[in-house]
Amino acid sequence: MRAILTLAACLLAFFAVQPPAVAQDRDPILVPEISQHDIVLRQGFTGATLLLYGAVLNPADSEIEYDIVVVLKGPTEPIQVREKERFFGIWVNSETTSYRSVPSFYAIASSRPVLDIVDERTAAIYELGLAYLQLSPSGSIDPEEQQRFSAGLVDLRQRQGLYVQFDEGVQISEGVLYRADIPIPSNVIAGRYVAETFAITDGRVISSATSEVQVFKEGFELGVEEAANDYAFFYGLFAVGLSVLMGWAAGRLFALV
Repeated sequence: MRAILTLAACLLAFFAVQPPAVAQDRDPILVPEISQHDIVLRQGFTGATLLLYGAVLNPADSEIEYDIVVVLKGPTEPIQVREKERFFGIWVNSETTSYRSVPSFYAIASSRPVLDIVDERTAAIYELGLAYLQLSPSGSIDPEEQQRFSAGLVDLRQRQGLYVQFDEGVQISEGVLYRADIPIPSNVIAGRYVAETFAITDGRVISSATSEVQVFKEGFELGVEEAANDYAFFYGLFAVGLSVLMGWAAGRLFALV
């Protein structure tokens, strides 16, 4: 019995003096969260605000200060951009460029202006900022023309509220907790949205994490969308017929007034 007790005491002493196993990766750990993971596009939907928040857990040095950048991207889609020009006082379509994959929605919030946090090369690699979105045109295109069309596309999406940038949109508390409010406009499309969070120090991205938001339709809106996709020809006939009927009804109504 004494031998067993002595062996147990030795084992306890051995484990007591051994330091706990420490992960080799000393980079900070991001723990992101979103206020809601599902957004339903119903009739009368006027938009929403997503709260992206979380914590930066630093196992190595709690004195290091980080900048936080949060990016929310919607599903990509092909798109065709037409440039208009004035012809005898009338605006007409002129040149056209097609893009294979363009984010339907893009929002970025950062604790400071992006170029105060990283250089242009890093911003381009991680697509941090509207000026550094990697849009993919179809076919060959002159670089200057591509830049012109891309700038026009980004400007159009900004005016639609689908592309936004908040240079001081992330609040950091005690160097650990962060939060950012991202507005979701009513004209977003359904699909999978990905939120990326980056912890940056000394111009380097040292940690990142992702989370997802599902935007979907249900009820009457979903039925209309499915009918338009599954029965496109009949849906088009119905839409034209309804327009004619409404026009005739409006004409009769005004004739009686």
